[in-house]
Amino acid sequence: MSKSTKKVGSSGRFGTRYGVVVRSRVRDIDRMRKGTHECPTCHHTSVKRVSSGIWQCRSCESKFAASAYSPIPKKATAMMFASKTANVEAPEASTQGE
Repeated sequence: MSKSTKKVGSSGRFGTRYGVVVRSRVRDIDRMRKGTHECPTCHHTSVKRVSSGIWQCRSCESKFAASAYSPIPKKATAMMFASKTANVEAPEASTQGE
């Protein structure tokens, strides 16, 4: 019988190869990719990955494109990034020398 992969999860298929950091990243990506997520239209937790970048809700049958491993739409991630950079203020010019 094979050993349990409770700690390493889906990255147990790699055995002792590739290093612990790479295997933990693969494990986290697999958990995110294979899990269920919230639908942006009907808000049910029933979105599954169809293929790379294609996600489909099993409740309302809506199909949409998003990032490869997470169903957060690419526009939303771009908007989140833009809002974070817009909120950063430019440093004030020093007036101590005057």
